[in-house]
Amino acid sequence: MIYLKTPDQIEQMRPAATLVSQTLGEVAKWIEPGVTTRKLDAIAHDFIRDNGGKPACLGYGGFPATLCIEVNETVVHGFPSGYTLREGDIIGIDTVVEKDGYNGDSCYTFAVGQVDEKVMQFLKDVKAALYVGIEACKVGKRIGDISNAVQTFCERRGYSVVREMCGHGIGKSMHEDPEVPNFGRRGTGPLIKNGMTICIEPMVNMGSKNVIIEKNGWECRTRDRKNSAHYEHTLAIVDDEVQILTTFDYIQAAIPDRFI
Repeated sequence: MIYLKTPDQIEQMRPAATLVSQTLGEVAKWIEPGVTTRKLDAIAHDFIRDNGGKPACLGYGGFPATLCIEVNETVVHGFPSGYTLREGDIIGIDTVVEKDGYNGDSCYTFAVGQVDEKVMQFLKDVKAALYVGIEACKVGKRIGDISNAVQTFCERRGYSVVREMCGHGIGKSMHEDPEVPNFGRRGTGPLIKNGMTICIEPMVNMGSKNVIIEKNGWECRTRDRKNSAHYEHTLAIVDDEVQILTTFDYIQAAIPDRFI
């Protein structure tokens, strides 16, 4: 069931969306060669708690951390660990914050130091795909229009979109209906209406679309071990307009010289 929110409920979602955005900005300051992903998780956990939020991923279905860590070939749901970031890595930071009873969800993939030129272009393209999907989100259109726009944009550039994972509705729960895939046909799926609150999140591979779920039951990686990238915003549809509740502005302010 799709839960449509009132304008007042959408306003109540903004603090969570702001705090998750600020959290990514805080973590961005620490992303560099030599830093462990476990340290990034601790920084995010303390920042969220210190600012009156709850790390919604921590304990969700048994997930053991605040951040989903996505290094190189990891698509989603990687665990923080003792892995030390290296020059040329890419790392997606995906997390959800609960505040005042509502959730905000966002993800950003960062370059660690200097990365290969093709990889940097890949990151720029996947980030652009997020905004292509947002542009396709219009009242009276359907979820499949978002899906098709993302898929078409990415595949025309030689990339592949992951089928097993998708965007979703959000509100008092981290995951609500509808699902928002990154592939599909125009004119299909649920109708986009005022009051919808959804997360659009392209998860895109440089190589094959095929993925593997690791033995821990969570971490999803590319089968061919080529890089994957992931960007996400939380959106609300209000008065026939899409409002992006999350923002990457805090990331840009934190790392202006390294902002993708």
